[in-house]
Amino acid sequence: MDWPSLLLAGFAVLFIGVAKAGFGGGLGMLVTPLCVLAFGPKTAIGILLPLLCAGDAFSLYHYWNRWRAENLKFLLPGVVLGVIIGVQLIGQFSPRQLNLAIGLIAVLFVVFQLSKQRLFRAQGAFEPSHRVGVPCGVAMGITSTFAHGAGPVAAMFLMPQRLPKEMFVGTSVLLFSFVNWIKLPFFCVDRSLVDCPVFATHALITPATLGTSAKFFPLVPLGVWLGVWLNRRFSETIFVRVIHAILLLTGLQLIFNFDLAAPFR
Repeated sequence: MDWPSLLLAGFAVLFIGVAKAGFGGGLGMLVTPLCVLAFGPKTAIGILLPLLCAGDAFSLYHYWNRWRAENLKFLLPGVVLGVIIGVQLIGQFSPRQLNLAIGLIAVLFVVFQLSKQRLFRAQGAFEPSHRVGVPCGVAMGITSTFAHGAGPVAAMFLMPQRLPKEMFVGTSVLLFSFVNWIKLPFFCVDRSLVDCPVFATHALITPATLGTSAKFFPLVPLGVWLGVWLNRRFSETIFVRVIHAILLLTGLQLIFNFDLAAPFR
């Protein structure tokens, strides 16, 4: 890897830990677009999933039992179906089309973050149910398969419940731990090995991607520690604005594929 790609990937993996520790709002959404710029879409998605699972394990320790677990029964049935649909679709897209999809998810996430207070201004707490949870779970499974980007959909289900901040973060950590572990077998096994239509035509996690994941793994616990430290000492407001700006620019780059080297020629 060249140095710019190495730095992009390193920052992205560090951000996994920081986001899993509950700092930086939607910081985790920046991870996949940065890694896509470094590795390409399909390789990035496969490299990131084991690292996300590791980040979940560290975060569960920090937020143990500070969650509303009943949300799992409403969302996970749809998540399984959404992952199966997403795995089938991801094999049908070219790298350019995947870049476009991931870029759109990134830009829409920024729009959602900027407008969510208006969206959820209504009085009264929302009572979760299967009627709403299953469709949300399907959307989570599909977007998580394409870009590890189910955060906005999860937020739309959790935020109206008016959970205290720590319980909201803890519930998100628990939920995404299950989502990422559900994805693992679908990412590791391809259809030629098991002759089952629910699996992808080609596995996204391979010995090569696992080797790359292992090299970046030490940055995950370091990021979790950094996120916990930042939570105790700094306001998120300015930090989150910077992250949203970076995410917006990264998403636009993936959508429009600007020639960034042109000014230097």
